[in-house]
Amino acid sequence: MSSSSSSTGSTSSLPKRVNVLGQPIDCVTMDQTIELIREYLEGNATKLILTADSNGVVSAEKDENYARIFREAALITPDSNGPVWALRKLGHEIPDRVSGVELVERLCALSEELGFSIFFLGAAPGVAALAAKNLKDKYPKMVLAGSRDGYFKKSEDIEIANEVALTKPDVLLVAMGMPRQELFILDTAHAIKAKIGVGVGGSFDVHSGTVKRAPKLIQKIKLEWLWRVLLNPKKIAKVKNLPVFWWRIQTRRRRPSQ
Repeated sequence: MSSSSSSTGSTSSLPKRVNVLGQPIDCVTMDQTIELIREYLEGNATKLILTADSNGVVSAEKDENYARIFREAALITPDSNGPVWALRKLGHEIPDRVSGVELVERLCALSEELGFSIFFLGAAPGVAALAAKNLKDKYPKMVLAGSRDGYFKKSEDIEIANEVALTKPDVLLVAMGMPRQELFILDTAHAIKAKIGVGVGGSFDVHSGTVKRAPKLIQKIKLEWLWRVLLNPKKIAKVKNLPVFWWRIQTRRRRPSQ
């Protein structure tokens, strides 16, 4: 991705960027995120929006792929309760998280309003298409560029990117897990030329109805991560970094330099 699409950006309303365990996270609300997206849509260079969770922050310390996506993202939202809690602990009040699931729906609503096109890429065969259909039913004037599953090898990235590029999407939503989805956006930006790329994790599973999102009560008491693990035990690999994240925030915030 070119330097013109780096994290410095050119917008006039950039949120405060905070160092959380060595990685940048923006103190941004959902409404502020949407306003920034409106600005990004007026530009030409691809802007990566990273929805950051605790696992991503911890992983970036040792994994260059994670570190790169934090480094090159134009906007880094606090996707899970961990980053929101950390920002508050570090003295930066923020009302709530900006999750990928909710951001996808807000983007569809915005597409209906402004007329920009969205491509759904990722998840298992049929899931992206179903998610797109369900959201199109809810937002009939949303402009759907197309959809495709994420079952392809990294060696096929450019081939897939060229196929996506034919639809000329303004916004590219990629659901292939962090950091794979963000790396795809960065590495194929020159081919697809979308104005915005967002890694959205398991959002298509939720919007397709394939996976049920945690009940409101579970979300309210900050245990949605446990709900996800119960539905998909494979996610335990990500959850193991939660106590690491908590401990490092608790200890580092006491240091004068922090």
